[in-house]
Amino acid sequence: MVEEVEARIKKGGKRFEILVDVDKALQLKKGIDVNIENVLIADEVFSDVKKGEIASSSDMKDVFGSDDNREVAKQIIEKGDIQLPAKYKKEMDEKKMKRVVNFIARNAMDPQSGNPHSKERIREAINESGVSIDNRPVEEQAGEVMSEIKKIIPIKIDTKRLKITIPAEYSGKSYGVLKQYKQSEEWLSNGDLKCIVDIPAGIQIDFYNKLNGITHGSAVVEEEE
Repeated sequence: MVEEVEARIKKGGKRFEILVDVDKALQLKKGIDVNIENVLIADEVFSDVKKGEIASSSDMKDVFGSDDNREVAKQIIEKGDIQLPAKYKKEMDEKKMKRVVNFIARNAMDPQSGNPHSKERIREAINESGVSIDNRPVEEQAGEVMSEIKKIIPIKIDTKRLKITIPAEYSGKSYGVLKQYKQSEEWLSNGDLKCIVDIPAGIQIDFYNKLNGITHGSAVVEEEE
């Protein structure tokens, strides 16, 4: 069953809106190859959908560089907001919550007992803390979530401290993998990057695989006590 929603963007001081199939629009926004014809409920680009006001060709050309409705619609979906029905928001919020809860449950423990917290207890603490969970990768926001739920339950992430040296030719590409865990960095005279990182013990293998994939196994990694 097709569920019709609005996708919209405000750009160049003007508002542009389209009607889309929510499922297909979300696929397109995620980068999945979907024919724009199958995404659109109506071919028109509106300045106000509810009033039925059509956006002018000159406005579209000024803002999007094109007055082709389908090209403009694609840009609106990719760069704008899709107005999700309540059930979609609820499903997406639940998926984000599960990813964070699973990550914390896998990597954290009660420092007093040394035992892991249950997923249920972690979820309760997140809800009680009121901390918001967004669309960033779990690893990027786990620290913020942990800071808030520490006020409610005793919890810490078991981490591994690593000393890593990246050859100059791969240092730029590797930086994105390192930066979220980086404690210190030093750029050597030959362009190599030497840094200290603290990573959650539960993702150590995944971390090594990512780093080795970028550096073709040339990174030097030493565990620190």
